[in-house]
Amino acid sequence: MNVFWIIFWIVIAALAFLPLYFIFLFINGLLFVRMEKEYDRDSKYFRFLLNNSTAIAVWLLRIHINVTGKEKLPEGRFLLVCNHRSKFDPILTWHVFAKENLSFISKPENFKIPVYGRIIHRCCFLPIDRENPRKAVKTINRAVKLIEDDVASVAVYPEGTRNYGEGLLPFHTAVFKIAQKANVPIVVMTVQGTYDIQKNYPWHKSHVEMHIAQVLSAEEIKGKKTAELGDTIADIMMKDLGGNAE
Repeated sequence: MNVFWIIFWIVIAALAFLPLYFIFLFINGLLFVRMEKEYDRDSKYFRFLLNNSTAIAVWLLRIHINVTGKEKLPEGRFLLVCNHRSKFDPILTWHVFAKENLSFISKPENFKIPVYGRIIHRCCFLPIDRENPRKAVKTINRAVKLIEDDVASVAVYPEGTRNYGEGLLPFHTAVFKIAQKANVPIVVMTVQGTYDIQKNYPWHKSHVEMHIAQVLSAEEIKGKKTAELGDTIADIMMKDLGGNAE
């Protein structure tokens, strides 16, 4: 059998496998995840499904991720904050930080996404209602408990939504209370290149840069006002991005 036929049958097998795998994920989420329940323990099984399916997606989308500064990561749990450019940002971030078991704070609509809404719910991702301060505080306290109980590190986009322009959107600074209450460092990361993924695929590869710019220790952030922390973190991000957000 020549190389052409080998490649041909590999492609056919892959095309047949993907729908079956998607159905498998759907059945697991439907049978074993209760959306009305607030999970306070991560599931190794669903975390494996999340990481495994994400790795397949990254390969299919031909995304090359260059990560720098990972040696700066602290030991133990932390709060990860990053600029937000694309819907691919959290997907690629939990892929890169698979060993750290990140749980994202995300908008409620993301938990309604077919299949994956249930999977991320079971992996202790947290919905936040920014229009309801009381519910937002509850989410922040749940995030603190995840860190304190060593269930997961928490990731959040302080801009609150995707930024389609230059610079950074105003921060929702209350999220920095998570690190202060849990007494953990804040890992400041920047991402570039994710905005182009959707227009690159399928004809071009995408190159994404993720850089851990700085880690603010628990001692550095203790007692500081969240607005002051927001200014510091925004300054770190902007300098790392070279003065722009892409």
